[in-house]
Amino acid sequence: MKTETGAAQPVLILAIETSCDETSVAVVKDGSEVLSNIISSQIETHRAFGGVVPEVASRKHVEVITLVIEEALATAGVTPDQLSAVAVTQGPGLVGALLVGVVAAKSLALAWGKPLIGTHHIAGHIYANRLVAELQYPCMTLVVSGGHTELVHMEREGEFLIIGRTRDDAVGEAYDKVARALGFPYPGGPHVDRLARGATEVVPLPRVWLEPGSYDFSFSGLKSAVLNVVNQSKMKGLTPDVAGIARGFQESVVEVLVEKAVRAVKATSSKQLLLCGGVAANAGLRSALISRCEAEGIELIIPPPVYCTDNAAMIGAAAYVKWQHDGGTPLDMVADPGFSLEQWSVSAY
Repeated sequence: MKTETGAAQPVLILAIETSCDETSVAVVKDGSEVLSNIISSQIETHRAFGGVVPEVASRKHVEVITLVIEEALATAGVTPDQLSAVAVTQGPGLVGALLVGVVAAKSLALAWGKPLIGTHHIAGHIYANRLVAELQYPCMTLVVSGGHTELVHMEREGEFLIIGRTRDDAVGEAYDKVARALGFPYPGGPHVDRLARGATEVVPLPRVWLEPGSYDFSFSGLKSAVLNVVNQSKMKGLTPDVAGIARGFQESVVEVLVEKAVRAVKATSSKQLLLCGGVAANAGLRSALISRCEAEGIELIIPPPVYCTDNAAMIGAAAYVKWQHDGGTPLDMVADPGFSLEQWSVSAY
């Protein structure tokens, strides 16, 4: 859209993210400039339960969603009539949590007369990278989060092809389960990361490579190996070397993630490697990827931690891509906890 002077009018998208335990609303300009990104976290609430309780998460979203929307608009200095569209995470995620965001977005789109853009949560994580750098295609993405561990190849903008995925636990789930075995509270990933980086000794643990040439991942066996080490120490009347175990676990995870990601970049002649998802905030993984990519001459993009964990700014960035190619989504769209990333690819090709 252009103004009366002929200048292009910016695309302002109000984005809503409620897929799990963060209620977030953002205003994003032209898919890359964040005008506001308000996040209301539920970590303290769920810590008492040792993990996310879906019903509790849904109720918390209901309690704060209106306030977060109002704060996002006020912080951005934007009024509803200035918006181009309303975007929302359609899936995947917890169905009750998704429904809160979807109903709120539909209501706003209808009340304000704005298009609705149903957005894929993992596409949001991927396009969080566009908030910090211009993406070049083809590129490879390593998605590492509590619910997903995938290698996603993007031949063109908005086109996704999953070439590798976890066959059991996602890496974030593995971190939380190992942390629990070592005596740390939820969320456990930051505790394991910090302990691993400070350890002077290492307890060797296996690397799970699967079949030769496979880009898939598996972490349940590694988690079981950690439990065996802990239980054997206790059976012998010894105190488990918690720091050494944490370091051994992290080194195993990081080596496999880095090796497969670099191999995928080379095999697909990708111009960039993108890292995204909550575990992208892991300092050990970030450091290892940076060192390896520098040695291999691979351009690596990693968003700052605020754009790694669930947030609405990333949803606004991905929604902009969909908006440019496919326009809006019908108002009868539904929350979809099993939403396919590949099916969400833009239809311009």
